[in-house]
Amino acid sequence: MDTSVSGVGVLDKAVLILGALEAGPLSLAYLVQATGIPRPTAHRLAVALEDHGLVRRDDEGRFTLGLRLVALGHAAGEAYPLAEAAGPALRRLRDETGESVQLYVRRDDQRVCIVSMESPHGLRTIVPLGAVLPLDRGSAGAVLRSTEGPPRKGWAESVGEREAGVASVSAPVRDADGVVIAAVGISGPIERVSRS
Repeated sequence: MDTSVSGVGVLDKAVLILGALEAGPLSLAYLVQATGIPRPTAHRLAVALEDHGLVRRDDEGRFTLGLRLVALGHAAGEAYPLAEAAGPALRRLRDETGESVQLYVRRDDQRVCIVSMESPHGLRTIVPLGAVLPLDRGSAGAVLRSTEGPPRKGWAESVGEREAGVASVSAPVRDADGVVIAAVGISGPIERVSRS
């Protein structure tokens, strides 16, 4: 399998490993199967990534994403100009609604959470910063996947699409030319979100 994207083979293979682990923990055998990288190379790279904290092993010895990625993702999110600019408005929205608030951008056929602010309620929706979610479920996905622009009402809603018991409402964020560049969403338990 040709794994070269950047022309730096070892880097491309390491990124393939991280990408495969995005779906969840994998044994070495499944890591090899998912990436097409030869077993000795996959093992060597996974152990090297583990040494750097980018990969770790779970209780069953499977490789999984490491906690260092959380710090890197947080730093990347803060460096994203849109995330920084939206921060005060999103904090206000969370405080006024009492529900969790997220900001998503589209990446190919998925969406990535670049800002996540949790509700103060004990029962709340938690979307980790950097979470990669499908476009075909959830109100933010509906806003970002629409090719003709967001729904005519200017916002989208979702009840139990992405996760049972969770509802959300999302609206587009547009650039100066009116192009949708992100989706801001409010999410929480169906009982609270659908009432408000």
